[in-house]
Amino acid sequence: MGFLGFLLLGLIAGAIAKAILPGRQGGGWIATLILGVIGALVGGWLGGLLFGADLGEFFSIETWLVAIGGAIVVLLVWGLITGRKGNRAA
Repeated sequence: MGFLGFLLLGLIAGAIAKAILPGRQGGGWIATLILGVIGALVGGWLGGLLFGADLGEFFSIETWLVAIGGAIVVLLVWGLITGRKGNRAA
């Protein structure tokens, strides 16, 4: 898969992951792109490690599921990291 295809996959996977997760996640489309690409990388790494999946085909359902799953994991971790900063008592 080419670089632009991977960026498009990350953007769409990040947007789908934000839509799936309950609650409000901050960030605009650039944050969605970055988290989606990181999620696709994490999902591809975990998918390859656990299931032998890879991100070689753009139109493969396996690629999309792995990328969206990775984006969900990254968004959950990002929410845990950023959510703790505002919850401190004064």
